[in-house]
Amino acid sequence: MNPSFILNIFITAIIAIVMYVILPMIAPEMPNNLSAALGVLLGGLLVPGLVRLSTSTNSSGEQGDSSTVSTLYVGNLPYRADEEAVQAHFEQQGNVVSVRLMKDRRTGKRKGYGFVEMNAKGAAKAIKNLNDSTFQERTLKVRLAKEKVEDE
Repeated sequence: MNPSFILNIFITAIIAIVMYVILPMIAPEMPNNLSAALGVLLGGLLVPGLVRLSTSTNSSGEQGDSSTVSTLYVGNLPYRADEEAVQAHFEQQGNVVSVRLMKDRRTGKRKGYGFVEMNAKGAAKAIKNLNDSTFQERTLKVRLAKEKVEDE
């Protein structure tokens, strides 16, 4: 599960408990289950905004390039290479967000190419240093990935 999703649920539960305790003190005629429901509703409305605000505050101290994610196409990968090995190889160039190696749907075998998401600065460095370099006895092809075109 996504850690931010778990955080949202946790904070919403805390707000619901607080509302369950505080609302009956403020409005004694209000049933407890209604105050808990209001707490969940309020938490569900407030928490995503609070989390977004806290993440934007955390990322504002970072450089602009490091927060921009670029997707790299990595071709001519060895079929035996796994996501962890590719990630370790690319992390020498910069922060890796994710690695996706393509597999044949029918056989489940790797196709020899994949995509690596990195911060923009690391991606530029990876293209420069890893394109036409050797990885597990294969010469890699590393380029910026083209945007996927959806058929209508």
